Amino acid sequence: MNTTQKIHEITLIPGDGIGPEVIESTRRLIDATGVKVNWDVVHAGASQFKKGIPSGVPQETIESIRRTRLVLKGPLETPVGFGEKSANVTLRKLFETYGNIRPVREWVGVPTPYSGRKLDLTVVRENVEDLYAGIEHMQTPEVAQCLKLISKKGCEKIVRLAFEVARAEGRKSVHCATKSNIMKMTEGLLKRTFEEIAPEYPDIAAHHIIIDNCAHQLVKKPEQFEVIVTTNMNGDIMSDLTSALVGGLGFAPSANIGSECAIFEAVHGSAPKYAGKDVINPTAMIMSGVMLLRHIGETDAAQTIEDALSVTWAEAKARTRDVVGDVNAVGTRAFTEAVMNNFGKKPKDAIRVSKPIKLPVFKTDMGKIAVKQREVVGLDVFVETDDSSEVLGTKLNHALTGTPVKLKMISNRGTQVFPATGGSTDTVNQFRCRLMALTAAQDITLSDLNLVLERVEGVARWMHIEKLQSFDAKPAYTKAQGED
Repeated sequence: MNTTQKIHEITLIPGDGIGPEVIESTRRLIDATGVKVNWDVVHAGASQFKKGIPSGVPQETIESIRRTRLVLKGPLETPVGFGEKSANVTLRKLFETYGNIRPVREWVGVPTPYSGRKLDLTVVRENVEDLYAGIEHMQTPEVAQCLKLISKKGCEKIVRLAFEVARAEGRKSVHCATKSNIMKMTEGLLKRTFEEIAPEYPDIAAHHIIIDNCAHQLVKKPEQFEVIVTTNMNGDIMSDLTSALVGGLGFAPSANIGSECAIFEAVHGSAPKYAGKDVINPTAMIMSGVMLLRHIGETDAAQTIEDALSVTWAEAKARTRDVVGDVNAVGTRAFTEAVMNNFGKKPKDAIRVSKPIKLPVFKTDMGKIAVKQREVVGLDVFVETDDSSEVLGTKLNHALTGTPVKLKMISNRGTQVFPATGGSTDTVNQFRCRLMALTAAQDITLSDLNLVLERVEGVARWMHIEKLQSFDAKPAYTKAQGED
């Protein structure tokens, strides 16, 4: 087997639950190829939360990753709905692994409703911003807020990565999937950036698709897609959908790619109820290891493992319980042995051979948008009150007399409720009050703001403000439903 003589330094995080079992399977196969690896075994996740480390990632693990810049990681437990941050998200953010790559392909011998249709696509998901920035507030005791942050820089990074993935995999098209018909500024920023960059890749057809139609089409005719690029939360959902098309999360590997660090992991969770029982399908973790090998240039070793894995599934002699149920299923260790015994064999159906991805090089000033003129033309003030919208509006109109702003409208959960539009909105106790400058040429100052907030505070408890800005005479804010 042709492998380089370089010794690779790789951080190994066994993970929680079933993690150590699937990690050991993958490590055995990588070592069996002859690739030279010094594995630095460190920890993160549940054991570290129990030690009182809020992020679940101890300093020694951070230092290891800083040194190796390569990680093979088992699944980590994440607290749900309370407490600490996800250790997975912490690792992605600390090392700016801005792109998540999720390849999906049919495995001969793994029966699904799509068997025989030769599904083969890759989802490229933005990985550090969007709603997963995790910036949340309880605006009132009854109303929660989560900020959806989309940056020009983040969009450019993920779009360029998607096109480079397409080239590395020999693809002919990339679809950009967004909800820009509703979120025209945030999701729309990804769409606009995609359309700006696409001409730089004339060898690849570029298409935009609304995310819900993309989900529909993935179930109806998934063969039409080769690479899909999308925002963080959309990508989280869509990539799980695509893995279900080919057998489930047991077949879902992933790479978290950054400019200086890469983390490879199976997508599935830690499944603690199966921990130590030797029953888990290690395919997702093994293929994550294959992606790691390609990333470091060990392409022959990567192909050896992927070919052997494909042969093992096609032979249908060693299949795990997620595919065949408990009867006649083999365990994790036995499946790994079967794969190793198939080293050197080639599957009957050709596998797409991917080259290492040529990672984009980003300029320090990327994402910058030059603005010649900016003005603050108004304020959105968010308030808490049990008053009706009519009472709140009347009080505000009176309170704002003598200030440099006037009340334009009040909305509740995005719909205008004052002045009344004739609808029947069921309101909650959080209202957005849109206050506009009295004259179009006026730029609202800090002293103006302080005066306005003093007057608003006399009417209702305020908890949040947004400046309404214009950039080069174009409004940089959206209207409420029903607002003229």
